[in-house]
Amino acid sequence: MAYNWELPDWPNFTFDIFEIENFLFDFARKEGRNSGLFEGLNEKERLAVNLDLMVSEAVKTSEIEGEYLKRTDVMSSIRINLGLEKKNIQVLDQKAIGASELIISVRESFNEPISEEILFTWHRMIMRGSRINAGKWRSHSDPMQVISGAIGREDIHFEAPPSHRIEAEMNNFILWFNETAPGGPREISRPPVRSAITHIYFESIHPFEDGNGRIGRALSEKAISQGIGQQALISLSRTIESNKSAYYDALKIAQKSNSITQWIVYFVNVLIEAQIESEKLIEFTLKKTRFFDRFKNMLNERQLLVSKRMLREGPKGFSGGMSASKYMSIAKTTKATATRDLQDLAKKGAYFVEGGGRSTRYYLNIDQ
Repeated sequence: MAYNWELPDWPNFTFDIFEIENFLFDFARKEGRNSGLFEGLNEKERLAVNLDLMVSEAVKTSEIEGEYLKRTDVMSSIRINLGLEKKNIQVLDQKAIGASELIISVRESFNEPISEEILFTWHRMIMRGSRINAGKWRSHSDPMQVISGAIGREDIHFEAPPSHRIEAEMNNFILWFNETAPGGPREISRPPVRSAITHIYFESIHPFEDGNGRIGRALSEKAISQGIGQQALISLSRTIESNKSAYYDALKIAQKSNSITQWIVYFVNVLIEAQIESEKLIEFTLKKTRFFDRFKNMLNERQLLVSKRMLREGPKGFSGGMSASKYMSIAKTTKATATRDLQDLAKKGAYFVEGGGRSTRYYLNIDQ
């Protein structure tokens, strides 16, 4: 079967709007709710939410491609780039620095059109620490294939257009992206639809030697933000990474036709799931603020340290709860002190207890 770019109707993507209308309504409703919740946060809380979303996006978009960055390195790099880190901290991981630079660039310039040089700049960012010849379209004569499986039993998911076509294809893509933006001559008024088409269009060209997935997801986020007129409160890659096989399966199917209704259905549902995760994050941030408002003057330094460490895990919670041994390790204290501190936290209502004996576990009581 031919790939989408080999078909005579390339790149005139078509879809049935009636099959996706309900999903688009859900997206718009959740966008309104999340924006309202976000507006209810104070400045410090908004910053915390945005930092979490940026770090998650940088970490997870790399994980999808098999690169595993330390969350602490990415957080430090983002804070340094935003001028938030007052300490003299250096991040040595060049890939973490590059991933952070890309996320910040996409978010700070979401309303601007794209160009060849912007895409080259993004590519140089994410290729920091790599031997790839960054900041230019691929030019090798070998086929650009997306494959999986062991050597000798490879499964070819997709083969992109040959390198000699890339410059022309990308000129067309850049023109399309800018002209379909809000107010453009070919405006696509539904942000999730434009975001979905952006991704399948860019990934099908596969213009770079490496890093196409990361830049394609960045462009999809940019399309959403342009469409809603503000930075989108989502981490697209965090949702995709949670079920990578579904993502690659959907891409594989979509890249065999330019009729992409099912791809758009898949992608809009990913966006909706990302919104749900963001809603949980915003609500968690509010609960965290209320927790410290209630207990910050009632807890000693060890208790505050451990509570902050638990809260860093976000809405999913601290895995397995807090035990005396974990408390000892985090607070650098004795078992007797750890047990006494935990019992005190439970007595004050800051934590609740499950189990008994050696299986006793303490959990943050942030839902009151």
